[in-house]
Amino acid sequence: MPFALGSRAASTGYRLVAFEQTGSTNAEALARARGGERGPVWFVTTEQTAGRGRRNRPWSAPRGNLAASVLEALDVAPPIAATLGFAAGLATEAALRQVSVEAALRARSQPLKYDLKWPNDVLAGGKKLVGISLDAETVDDRLAIVVGIGINVVAAPTATPTPAVSLKALGIETSAETLFAALSDSWVEFRSIWDNGRGFAEIRRLWLERAAGRGGNVAIQTGRAVIEGTFETIDDAGCLIVRTGDGRKMAITAGDVYFGSAASMGAV
Repeated sequence: MPFALGSRAASTGYRLVAFEQTGSTNAEALARARGGERGPVWFVTTEQTAGRGRRNRPWSAPRGNLAASVLEALDVAPPIAATLGFAAGLATEAALRQVSVEAALRARSQPLKYDLKWPNDVLAGGKKLVGISLDAETVDDRLAIVVGIGINVVAAPTATPTPAVSLKALGIETSAETLFAALSDSWVEFRSIWDNGRGFAEIRRLWLERAAGRGGNVAIQTGRAVIEGTFETIDDAGCLIVRTGDGRKMAITAGDVYFGSAASMGAV
């Protein structure tokens, strides 16, 4: 079955470029932006050979997994653009929930629950199912923003900081093409709520409802430093707010998050 946009995405004006195989959908989207493409357009494949996740880590997508990147050129500042990642997490969770409900109905079982891990991961059973990354470049006085979403449909990478899992291993039989159609439609919904950053308060509220580890112990590795405390919330800029053991509140802008103590979760 070929890739196709969901009906809502198609009617809203999104376009689609599908590859049988590509090095990186994010890199392809950025190259098109430099060449004059302004979107909105999705770049998708079921086999990505040179993808990169957060902190430039390799993120492969063997055949059957989904690698999808959406390009939009927006008149927003980079800090505002960064909050789009939370909308992407919500859109991905919604698409996964839709597919899981359909699979559960067929199997007469309970649908899976998915959690959002700060800043841009989706977890299933505490394991990483989805990685989301954002790239941006200024083109013609606008910001070309590329949101890359990698979903482990049939296989999961190994040796990742957080153990990974695939939908197939969780008992969800679906295809990258089916999942993408749902994702393209849910993206329209949450992109509209985000509204170039004006709706981030609502995105923040919805994201916190699905946040993994909220209220529990957390360790964040930022470079060589490890910060431990309690995960309280995210602020109106999307920073992770941690209350440390001495009662201070710290705003974390970037880092690798581990639930529990740094030692027990292998953060150091």
